[in-house]
Amino acid sequence: MAEPSRTPPPTDAARVAAAHFRYYDLVMAAFVAILLLSNVLGAGKVARVALPGIGDWPFGAGILFFPVSYIIGDVLTEVYGYAHARRVIWVGFAATVFMAAMAWVVVALPPAPDWGNQAAYEAVFGQVPRIVFASMCAFWAGEFVNSYVLARMKVMTEGRHLWMRTIGSTIAGQGVDSLIFYPLAFLGAPGWTPHLVVVVLFTQWALKTGWEAALTPVTYLVVGWLKRVEGVDVYDRDTNFTPFRARV
Repeated sequence: MAEPSRTPPPTDAARVAAAHFRYYDLVMAAFVAILLLSNVLGAGKVARVALPGIGDWPFGAGILFFPVSYIIGDVLTEVYGYAHARRVIWVGFAATVFMAAMAWVVVALPPAPDWGNQAAYEAVFGQVPRIVFASMCAFWAGEFVNSYVLARMKVMTEGRHLWMRTIGSTIAGQGVDSLIFYPLAFLGAPGWTPHLVVVVLFTQWALKTGWEAALTPVTYLVVGWLKRVEGVDVYDRDTNFTPFRARV
């Protein structure tokens, strides 16, 4: 697949540390919105799909949302560099912590006597603490692995083969995410046998990577457009890759 055309010349990450970008904040907002949706709507539900010759196959419903956050993470790292992606990851992590705290408070509030939806509300928003904790740990580790691998591969390939970088970083990042989340959240939980945990874990890993590959043409279009309108193509040659800072 051809690389995005008419992109700006390579720019070292240190030169754009204090730059103001036209669409960076909007990309950050999209990342956080999709992250929160994936945690609210799909984190704890196991759905199923009928596969020819195999039968019903279970998968986590979060697959519909969460992989898109990795694609946006790839776009952030590819266009703006690791440091700007790192800042977005920390913003997303803080938003997830705040959402979890507010959900706990709201669920714990005594319901009005004539309001009969408390049980349903608890079922939707009252996720058990271990699932919330597992989700936060998996997101944090997986996103940083994804961004780091993509940034390092970009320098190694001198900006060629974007498809290889996005898919390769997703294999690593989603692998770490799934390996942390499913055992930590569901191993030993009611209804979750060890076999089911392993099946859903590897199914999620494969499906998320498949999503990334399937949406590669979209990633190319978005990356190419953003590089042109922002006027940058950042390379992390001398970047400090520590995840323990939010400053660009």
